[in-house]
Amino acid sequence: MTKMNAVGWFDIYVDDLDRAVAFYETVLGAKLEQMGDPTGESQMMSFPADMNAYGAAGALTKSPHAGPGVGGTIIYFMAKDCAVEQARVEQAGGQVIRPKFSIGEFGWVCLCQDTEGNIFGLNSLN
Repeated sequence: MTKMNAVGWFDIYVDDLDRAVAFYETVLGAKLEQMGDPTGESQMMSFPADMNAYGAAGALTKSPHAGPGVGGTIIYFMAKDCAVEQARVEQAGGQVIRPKFSIGEFGWVCLCQDTEGNIFGLNSLN
């Protein structure tokens, strides 16, 4: 049997999809893409992804079944140097919770809060 990675997809739940899209596009410097929800119940904007590449893909999701919040799962976005994206967080309307810090041999991370109240991380080797 083939080993699988633990994460195959993620949804970041939002109240205001346009506001959240603007935030993540500004911080990550990448364009999100509209995608259909197979159930027809939610509005979704996906992060850039190559489904054949290493790592999990995901989307910002406005759903009647779930909402944003603090204290749950934290998604870490990969970066070349997380200080670059960290510097964009406050200008995009978010908050830096814990500035870039070392996690030893695994590189560096910072913790931030988006415009919807979700906590997310940025991770880099530099």
